[in-house]
Amino acid sequence: MATEIKAPTFPESVAEGSVAAWHKKAGDSVERDELIVEIETDKVVLEVMAPEAGTLAEVLVEEGETVESEQVLGRIGEGKAAGGKAEKSAKADAKAEKADAKAEPAAEGKRHEVKAPTFPESIQEGTVASWNKQVGEAVKRDEVLAEIETDKVVLEVVAPADGALAEIKAEEGSQVESEAVLALFAEGAGGDVATAADKTPAASADDGASDEKVGDKILAPAARKLVAEHDLDVGAIQGTGKGGRILKEDVQKAVKDGSAKKAAKPAAGGAAKSAAAAPVVEGERPEKRVPMSRLRQTIAKRLVQAQQSAAMLTTYNEVDMGAVMDLRAQYKDAFLKTHDVKLGFMGFFVKAASEALKRFPDVNASIDGTDIVYHGYQDIGVAVSTDRGLVVPVLRDTDSMKIADVEKGIVDFGKRARDGKLGIDEMQGGTFTITNGGIFGSLMSTPIINPPQTAILGMHKIQERPMAVNGKVEIRPMMYLAVSYDHRMIDGKDAVQFLVTIKELLEDPSRLLLDI
Repeated sequence: MATEIKAPTFPESVAEGSVAAWHKKAGDSVERDELIVEIETDKVVLEVMAPEAGTLAEVLVEEGETVESEQVLGRIGEGKAAGGKAEKSAKADAKAEKADAKAEPAAEGKRHEVKAPTFPESIQEGTVASWNKQVGEAVKRDEVLAEIETDKVVLEVVAPADGALAEIKAEEGSQVESEAVLALFAEGAGGDVATAADKTPAASADDGASDEKVGDKILAPAARKLVAEHDLDVGAIQGTGKGGRILKEDVQKAVKDGSAKKAAKPAAGGAAKSAAAAPVVEGERPEKRVPMSRLRQTIAKRLVQAQQSAAMLTTYNEVDMGAVMDLRAQYKDAFLKTHDVKLGFMGFFVKAASEALKRFPDVNASIDGTDIVYHGYQDIGVAVSTDRGLVVPVLRDTDSMKIADVEKGIVDFGKRARDGKLGIDEMQGGTFTITNGGIFGSLMSTPIINPPQTAILGMHKIQERPMAVNGKVEIRPMMYLAVSYDHRMIDGKDAVQFLVTIKELLEDPSRLLLDI
């Protein structure tokens, strides 16, 4: 019985894609989870893995053709490709010939143009931030060659095959447009590639051509991707595939069990590297002029636009954080043990804001020209500071999230934001934003609205202050809260009551559980 190969489910913002490349031809044998076809959308390139082992019986959509979400691309039949043992024998003979000729230098094979990714419509151009490989340096397929910085995200450009860069056409710092040619790439070039290939034992003919060998472990492409995302120790993962091959399911199990985490690396080297990277400016009155990054330019433009286009007003209040702090102190160890993430303050604020947004839908709305758009869901953006600037990834449907889910999401966003790994779709579509200047020591500030949203909540430093409690003076841990809002949309009464609701929910966290 034939198995259908379907395109992935595209995000809502992606209507269609095009078949960029088939890695197998009709009649070729494929293994389960082997990369079989790539689909290019206006935002990302999606990999389609073989759902079952067998033979690619039929290709229904050719390279370059447009496809929709979950469209059938081809079919896999049972059994191996025609030729069976004869084909295996031919492959074995070819490998033997390679082994005999390994003393000869590797010849350059097919040449490819290394192009910039297809930028989304909202991005006109990017800057070549860095080249991770130099001309002639051996690289493996899918290894990162260069990074392109746009005004929203950093995009990675990967090697199309094993080989080496033959020529770099766009140097670091140069401006490039969507799909511009960055370099020329030669398959099989680079002395290190040939040497490594000769030293690595050949995989069996049944193994996928895209498999990667790490030590004595063989990884399927989907597994390799997950290992890189979670930074796992491959040696600690037990493969259940043919010949001990590590499949996607094996990596997922290791992630869930936490059995393949790498040991923490010493920080001394990183500190030394950072110190070495610091620019040295000579003279008694030194100055240094550097171009503003694209992300910083975009932040500046959006902040000025927000102040010029919105009737922005800020209201303040203060919250006694004693109840939340007591709750954290009581359950932080059990929370960490159960959910494998620390219990912070942001989870409480996100849940309190979600509840307050339901009660005051105007604060959760956005302005589109002369229209008001009311959102029947709460997507809260959380401002994250990085070396490149401030980014605001979005937590979706926060009303249905648990506090543990919120904390995990924020930790993940923070790590990937600092590594420049956030996707464009993860920073679009929020209905409300929370920013926390308190982690840097800010006692009070006026946050700026993130258009087209109509409000933003600012958190600040927790400061012990003398407060009047039941007629007596007590020292309490207090935090100033600020809500900036667009007065065109939100009346002062609603803004104040919204902030008071958050204050009441935080001062009595049981209200979050009882929905009162």
